[in-house]
Amino acid sequence: MPDLFGAFSYTWPIYLAGVIAYLIGSIPFGLLITRLAGVGDIRTIGSGNIGTTNVFRTGKKLLAITTLILDVFKGIFAVVIAGIYGPDCAVMAGFCVVGGHMFPIWLKFKGGKGVATTFGVIYAFSWGIGILTTVIWVVILLLFRYSSLASIISMPCAPCLLALLLPLQKHGTLPIWLPGQSQHIILFAILAFMVLSRHYGNLRRLLRGEEPVIFHRK
Repeated sequence: MPDLFGAFSYTWPIYLAGVIAYLIGSIPFGLLITRLAGVGDIRTIGSGNIGTTNVFRTGKKLLAITTLILDVFKGIFAVVIAGIYGPDCAVMAGFCVVGGHMFPIWLKFKGGKGVATTFGVIYAFSWGIGILTTVIWVVILLLFRYSSLASIISMPCAPCLLALLLPLQKHGTLPIWLPGQSQHIILFAILAFMVLSRHYGNLRRLLRGEEPVIFHRK
């Protein structure tokens, strides 16, 4: 029993960070913003998703940008605040804030796909990897016009890029300092898998040629 209590006395901040991060991630900014703007329930529009892409489909670009910023920020905020209490708390918060966005308790665990919040987590741990992953996302979007495809391709790139660049930094061959640790590779890989699993329906529509584009070329 003393060992159990001793272990819990060490790990309880990690669990607490996870719970708080989950609650932060559960805030459905897309739903709240569109309701406040008088658009209605975003879940009855387009794909029914509460994320940025579906808000964009309402034609309200400012609302979509606001949703994007807030969803990214909650990922950054959860990790940075938890990081004050240690790296393990930060990692737990990174996982749980995305989980909260995907499975929010307020919406009967039916949330978004977690792309923007995952980007926030990536930026919080490694801004360099965040920038590279964002560039990949934007390039894929501009080339093919599918937001889902951009997410499906870019998310797995984050752990791969960090795994590639950290050894270069360790051996002094990377010209710039890149924040990040080996445990973040595992976290990024888990988050990428979570995001990909949420895009299963999009992937099927992409293969059938039925996925709607996010914009049309003039």
